[in-house]
Amino acid sequence: MIIQNIIGGLGNQLFQYAFIYAQSRNRNTSFKLDISNFETYHLRKYALDQYKIKNIIASDDEVTLLKYKNETKLDKLIRKILKKPKSMASSYYKEPGVQFDCNVFFIKGDIYFDGYWQSARYFENYRNELLKQFTLKLLTLDATKKYLEKISSTESVSLHIRRGDYVTNPRTNAIHGTCSISYYQNAVSHIKKNIKQPYIFIFSDDLMWAKDNLSINEQLTFIELNNKFSDCDEIFLMSHCKHNIIANSSFSWWGAWLNTNPNKIVIAPQHWFNDSSLKTDDLIPASWVQL
Repeated sequence: MIIQNIIGGLGNQLFQYAFIYAQSRNRNTSFKLDISNFETYHLRKYALDQYKIKNIIASDDEVTLLKYKNETKLDKLIRKILKKPKSMASSYYKEPGVQFDCNVFFIKGDIYFDGYWQSARYFENYRNELLKQFTLKLLTLDATKKYLEKISSTESVSLHIRRGDYVTNPRTNAIHGTCSISYYQNAVSHIKKNIKQPYIFIFSDDLMWAKDNLSINEQLTFIELNNKFSDCDEIFLMSHCKHNIIANSSFSWWGAWLNTNPNKIVIAPQHWFNDSSLKTDDLIPASWVQL
């Protein structure tokens, strides 16, 4: 059996599930999800249960067995006195960095995986299976259905602006930063050169900022959903747009990857991180346009 730690926002959760599903298929073994960290992680909620996935949750005992070294009572007492964290087991494997890690294909036995695994190279061979599993069990919002009608009847282009903690959290801002207005203007210009009568659908966690700062001389609609399931609905709507302009965010990355239009144009930012030492060669599929 293999286990994957699930943590972060919906985009991260989708990457983690896709990774562990592909690993289980490669190894012909079962897999489970560890969602225990959401008990203390309050920035986001576990959301994969909204999809038609294999939602098999690992028990505390199963997590402990693969994640931590065995302790005697004396070991445990000493660790607590010294206020040290638990030692990781040899079956615990942490992602070494942001680039594709080929080592995961050579690790044998029962493993606890901990990482974000942000590359389609881990799971591209199982795309059709994942497309079926990343289908929502239920469209919860009437507004979603109305937006979908408009998206389906136009030359629809999703445009995602990620702000939120990318702006308000100094540490996150230092790592990620935000896409510039010029990036979005250039992306729309590229779309206009290749698509007749594009209709832009704006997705953002800061719609007020988007309305005040984004100037686009095209038909457009701002997607406004206010519901605890709106993240799932937004990725669903992005994926049904015919083309996608994504932010430096795993959230809209998935909206584009789940888009099944064979003629889609996907535009992604060339600079994904502020930190130039963090390479994203494996993050952006070759068929996507980077600006």
